[in-house]
Amino acid sequence: MGLSIGNRILRKIVKNEAMAQDPPEIYGWRVYLLACSACFGAMSFGWDSSVIGGVIELDPFKRDYGFSDDDKARANLAANIVSTLQAGCFLGAIVASPLTDRFGRKWCLIGVSLVVLAGIVMQSAASGKLAPLYIGRLISGIGVGAASCINPVFVSENAPRSIRGLLTGLYQLFIVTGGMIAFWINYSVSLHFKGKSMYIFPLAMQGLPALLLCGCMLLCHESPRWLARQDRWEECKAVLSRIRNLGPEHPYIVEEFREIQDQMETERRLQGDASYWDLTKDMWTISGNRKRALISIVLMICQQMTGTNAINTYAPTIFKNLGITGTSTSLFSTGIYGIVKVTSCIIFLLFLADSLGRRRSLLWTSIAQGLAMFYIGLYVRISPPILGESVPPAGYVALVCIFLFAAFFQFGWGPACWIYASEIPAARLRSLNVSYAAATQWLFNFVVARAVPTMLVTVGAHGYGTYLIFGSFCFSMFVFVWFFVPETKGISLEHMDELFGVTDGPSKGDKSSVHEDAGSDIVGKGGDQKSRHVEVSV
Repeated sequence: MGLSIGNRILRKIVKNEAMAQDPPEIYGWRVYLLACSACFGAMSFGWDSSVIGGVIELDPFKRDYGFSDDDKARANLAANIVSTLQAGCFLGAIVASPLTDRFGRKWCLIGVSLVVLAGIVMQSAASGKLAPLYIGRLISGIGVGAASCINPVFVSENAPRSIRGLLTGLYQLFIVTGGMIAFWINYSVSLHFKGKSMYIFPLAMQGLPALLLCGCMLLCHESPRWLARQDRWEECKAVLSRIRNLGPEHPYIVEEFREIQDQMETERRLQGDASYWDLTKDMWTISGNRKRALISIVLMICQQMTGTNAINTYAPTIFKNLGITGTSTSLFSTGIYGIVKVTSCIIFLLFLADSLGRRRSLLWTSIAQGLAMFYIGLYVRISPPILGESVPPAGYVALVCIFLFAAFFQFGWGPACWIYASEIPAARLRSLNVSYAAATQWLFNFVVARAVPTMLVTVGAHGYGTYLIFGSFCFSMFVFVWFFVPETKGISLEHMDELFGVTDGPSKGDKSSVHEDAGSDIVGKGGDQKSRHVEVSV
């Protein structure tokens, strides 16, 4: 009875052809638990990125780590401390693909959780010394960056096609949930802790999601599609049957298993036992693969150039620039910002990702984010807050725009980019594609984290130019999505080759009517974009 009620609710929320035709048993508790277990790695990402922005505003941390009174010198030191994590994340994202293809998704996630914990121990024990703080954040970053590649791949390879957007989007939900918890921990320590413990406690608490990742992944099965690549076909079918909550001879399992077999056979016929460099060559020399890699990379560049992680990391500083006074008050505002992000992300995953679709969500949020950023920038330029005076009405509107920006980002550019990067590549290139996308994300995250403190001091009075720059990027992203990004909701992973004009895909001429109907329906819903979507050009 519970399953029936749950499926009725799910069918009302998710509107696509696959949801209407696939058996209800596949939406059992196992697939949700598996996705949540893996996404604790994403929580490490959000937690680690967000906690440091509040920590560097705490007086004991400033005193122990030698923050000077000079604005530019203080901004430079803060940027160095923050961006070291992103530098490590870039390295982790680069090495993740060959490791996860060799050792599997499950055990690599367990391994990176231990790496993150090692780095957090160093950060917590640094006690005023910059060198171990830098090294600890670099090591943690390597683990977080690797997890950012493996998480979406693991979840997308296990998710039913009809709710793949929802489950893969859980990655973004866990990011913002980790960030929200970190924001409130920072606020609580500013009220209730004294001395060194004010910053040691939040730094140490970064280890909680890594511990949960390690423990939960020990209880999970390996990805069935990775098992298929290792020729462990019996295990593949058994895991698939267990995750889908159906018997191994059920027509749905037989069909999905056959599609996996067909795709593996086609890839091996084309590639044989390809090495990492062979796969890299395959990605960049075959047009359909290159299109997908470039879309994933550009989406991640756009995601960072919205300015979202500038606000995530430096939210307390930004709120002060908008007229919020007092460390505790700015940290409280940051906590509210975190709640807005989590709530908005939940709304997107439940009602938009697999219903409205990824493409339309990216389009309208590009414009909405740009408008919010432009208002903030123009307010700071025309009527900047004055120290010691109350925030004017226009200033409160600017604060509301910060919260609206957070909501708009979670309605599209936050979760949708990770969904695209993990679902559009061919199976043999999935981990490599996500690795490139995640490395790009971390590279531009590093650029933004390193530049923003200085920009807020130097790019116009009160840093108003910073908001105008990010707003301009948001508007330009609309053009890219309109011309180059296809809709993918409801389309199975094995049918992505056809969507991107790859004619040797395993599904060509051998599709079930269910998949064919779902694919044609989705492509046709992009605003008469069918021909554009099949022949994507970059």
